[in-house]
Amino acid sequence: MTVGVDLLLKAGSVVLTTVLAIFIKKILEDKPKLITYLIHASAIPLNSQSPSPQQASQVNTHTFVVKNTGRVSAKNVRIGHNYLPNSFQVFPQINYQILNNPNGSAELLIPVLVAGEEIAISYLYFPPTVYTDINSYTKSDEGFAKMVTTIPVPQPTRLAKIIVLGLMLVGASSIVYWTASYFFAPYLSELIS
Repeated sequence: MTVGVDLLLKAGSVVLTTVLAIFIKKILEDKPKLITYLIHASAIPLNSQSPSPQQASQVNTHTFVVKNTGRVSAKNVRIGHNYLPNSFQVFPQINYQILNNPNGSAELLIPVLVAGEEIAISYLYFPPTVYTDINSYTKSDEGFAKMVTTIPVPQPTRLAKIIVLGLMLVGASSIVYWTASYFFAPYLSELIS
């Protein structure tokens, strides 16, 4: 393999890898991405002076979060409920509608959730209802939300992210270079000579 072909393959692989990375990133990120997660669920005992069988002995609560992690606004976000308790709060205060269904279920309809926006819905209800009886789905005009199990972890620094992306670019460029040199080097050397 001549120096001209080798140089052409190396430069072409870097350019091709960069163009592919930009194209794939644009396809994957230029849309809304809804995620949902449960912050906490708890049962709080009520301390009363005269407990009677008719009184509830505890109150249940949980907070459900919906976030648009995409780069585009999500339209008509619907948060489905098998059962919507009378006591709930949406934070921060945003415009929403309650759509009651004939079977007793309900939806909270949020017209727009802009990119990066996050809302939390806190519920308060009494036994025997538990948090798994409340929420059923979250979706928008663009598709269903992804339920995320959260685990608190420290986020990498900006420098660490840049280093990892640089190493990924070098690795992808090397793969493209070796693939191109294996399959296209004989043809390119004939064209150059």
